[in-house]
Amino acid sequence: MKVILTTAIKKLGKIGDIVSVKPGYARNYLFPNNMALRENKKNIEHYDKIKDEIKKNEETRFTDAKKLLEEIKKIKINFNREADEKDQLYGSISKKEIIDYLLDNNLKVKSDDLIIKNQIKSIGEHTIEINPYEDITEEFLIKVNKN
Repeated sequence: MKVILTTAIKKLGKIGDIVSVKPGYARNYLFPNNMALRENKKNIEHYDKIKDEIKKNEETRFTDAKKLLEEIKKIKINFNREADEKDQLYGSISKKEIIDYLLDNNLKVKSDDLIIKNQIKSIGEHTIEINPYEDITEEFLIKVNKN
């Protein structure tokens, strides 16, 4: 099914792109969330009318993403955990724990925007990536201390 994107979607396309997606994805996710329009003559004309408004909304999302990254740079992400003699944690630090830590500091990050390349299972410093908007990625250090 061909659709016109009204929102930039990671790994799919930018605003105004005409992309081919599976019908279920379009019906159940894109259309209900107003992220796309079905490709037909009427919708193409409608998109041309609302193009400027959509671009302004995307610029706002872009600047909000930049501000979020700047705010995260200001805080230090620290966790205190129990560990054995070899500095291995009993368990690991999960995405949810990192997101909750940021929420406690009034910073809202979605689970899809947080990338943990190597599981955090030991004491020390670990690197994570936060990608709040397409083509904006920043690396942050997480410090895990022994209790």
